Amino acid sequence: MPSTASEVPWQPIPVREFRLIETTGLRKSYRKKTSRRSGDTSTVDAVRGIDLSVAPGEIFGFLGPNGAGKTTTLRMLATLIRPDGGRAEVAGADLFADPAGVRRRIGYVAQGGGTTDNVSAREELVLQARMYGAAKAEAVRAAEDAVKAFDLGDFGDRTCATYSGGQRRRVDIALGVIHRPRVLFLDEPTVGLDPASRAYVWEEIRRLRTEGMTVVVTTHYLDEADALCDRVSIVDHGEVVAEGTPEALKREISGDVVLLGLEPGQESAERVIERAAEVLRPQPYLHRLEPDGEEGLRLYLEDGAAAIPQLLRALDGAGVRPGTVRLQRPSLDDVFLARTGRSLQQS
Repeated sequence: MPSTASEVPWQPIPVREFRLIETTGLRKSYRKKTSRRSGDTSTVDAVRGIDLSVAPGEIFGFLGPNGAGKTTTLRMLATLIRPDGGRAEVAGADLFADPAGVRRRIGYVAQGGGTTDNVSAREELVLQARMYGAAKAEAVRAAEDAVKAFDLGDFGDRTCATYSGGQRRRVDIALGVIHRPRVLFLDEPTVGLDPASRAYVWEEIRRLRTEGMTVVVTTHYLDEADALCDRVSIVDHGEVVAEGTPEALKREISGDVVLLGLEPGQESAERVIERAAEVLRPQPYLHRLEPDGEEGLRLYLEDGAAAIPQLLRALDGAGVRPGTVRLQRPSLDDVFLARTGRSLQQS
């Protein structure tokens, strides 16, 4: 990020009101050493042509497993690494032609945070504001506003080494927005936090959105993407495999989902799953079935409540004993499974 007052004016810069982030074919590859002895390398495609369109005032999420390319994409958009190709515009500035203009308009909070143990949150906030070009008195006022807005008053003058994980994350986000950016990038903002701290961070993100900020979040938590994001891009192996509102994506998976656990009995669990699949595939009420872990099946049905008695009768007739039967509505994990053939929770 910029670090001198001459590079960065303090006042936020107005931009055209359209899609605040637009990317086409954004990609990034790395060279990976395959042999220490010979020095041979291979190319790893971290991001394979990402197309994005984020509107002003959205909370937009990148959902995907670790290693899917979410953080690499975020770091490219934040100008921390240079893309190998494609096009991108962030808050009216071209990512390739005007990276300094992008930096003036964004805030970025890394997964590991940015607080220093031996200083206080207030000191960090004043320093951050000064780095963005604020005069000393203005930086002090901005830090005080941030202490109040993020409810840091109980601990804001203690050294950061004394903070809990949730308190540190609140300070990290406050540092990311001290210069009033148009776009805030958050990389896995709640990883490692307890449920209460996660809920608090969610509320802070929603508050920033109500104040007019656009927020882009990476996450591998299904519940976080579902509850927090207005729209999500589901990313896998460096590519977008699905994009839309959580509700619209889940509607693509028609009907209900039944999670069926099976008791192996005298046979192996693998053989019991095979026999159950053979029995259920021809049934007219079944859209699709997939393995669910090592001891069950995930069934997609038009009407789960009506179909469950029929599938139990079919299994009983074949001598297959179900262990557990659980009915649920489709989730974002079902969307990921339908697009990639595997569960996000097991990736």
